[in-house]
Amino acid sequence: MIGRTWIIAWKEFVHILRDPRTLAVVLVLPVLMLILYGYAINLDVKHVKLGVLDRDRSEASRDLVGAYAHGERFDVTAYLEDERAVTRALDRGQVRAVLVIPPTYSRDLAQGRTARVQLLVDGSDSTAASTAIGYAQGIALSHSARITLEALRKTGWEGRISYPPVEARARFWYNPELRSTNYIVPGLVAVILIMLSALLTAMTVVREREQGTIEQLIVSPIRPQELMLGKLLPYVAIAFADVLTVIAAGRLLFHVPLVGSPLLMLGMSAIFLTAALGIGLFISTVTGTQQTAMTAAVMVTMLPSILLSGFVFPISAMPRVVQWLTNLVPARHFLVIARGIFLKGNGLDLLWRPAVVLIVFGAVMLALSAARFRKTL
Repeated sequence: MIGRTWIIAWKEFVHILRDPRTLAVVLVLPVLMLILYGYAINLDVKHVKLGVLDRDRSEASRDLVGAYAHGERFDVTAYLEDERAVTRALDRGQVRAVLVIPPTYSRDLAQGRTARVQLLVDGSDSTAASTAIGYAQGIALSHSARITLEALRKTGWEGRISYPPVEARARFWYNPELRSTNYIVPGLVAVILIMLSALLTAMTVVREREQGTIEQLIVSPIRPQELMLGKLLPYVAIAFADVLTVIAAGRLLFHVPLVGSPLLMLGMSAIFLTAALGIGLFISTVTGTQQTAMTAAVMVTMLPSILLSGFVFPISAMPRVVQWLTNLVPARHFLVIARGIFLKGNGLDLLWRPAVVLIVFGAVMLALSAARFRKTL
């Protein structure tokens, strides 16, 4: 069995080497996709275009505007004159938020009353709008505390300030800087690898049919299980090279930390690649043309991996039925592994469950591929 499997693997490997352009694309494309998606997909809300309608035009109001302009959260890009200008700026997308300062702002501060300002936010992007409101409220609270402290200093009450007896300080584990890149890149590793791996093997058996060499396999003494395994092994090696390339690119280009064991990451990637390549192999046995196989591989792997794996959208927010369906997506289980190793430094004691799921998934795909392949024309 081992000898026949090795012969099939060597035949497939020679076929790959005879097409160096395709091999180059397979090795370079993962890095290009990682660069493209890594820079394009960013959940951090920064440099929000802010318009200002300042009806007070005082030193206090300018100080408030300066608090919002300081830092990278907001960029003051427009000073507006009236409500019509506010509506026009939001409608045209010139600004994403508008800070409205009433004419009584400085007078209310001077008299010790609460000075209320208004923030109008473009809610067409609800996620970005909610984040921007949170940033704006935090800036307002910080600015308010500074005004209060300065007022107490002027009146000589600074030494009598009664600080709260309990203070809660937040500390973020695993991603202290809250960089969305650290969250996105490990997910991209899963999405890119499953799509490319399925594409690699989706055309193997169907290519034999189109080129007329399937008859040689049919009359040979090789069994379906040996054929499927032999065709899988060369692509495992190529996909493993893609794993190394993508991990290195994510570390060097995006500075994503690899807290856990690199060897564990490579071992888990090998398990995931077996499942992903098995999907492509099964597609190859049920499709009639290479074009159909390529289209099916993209639809079966890429769309579910992006929408149903937790890559962008949290699974806990999905309907219960959809949450159950996500268990059928291999990328979901590998995302747990990748983010656990990259960001948390988890070991096998915490990651064995998703690893077992991927092993079972890969075994099932290979068994189905062997069952679908019939040594008949």
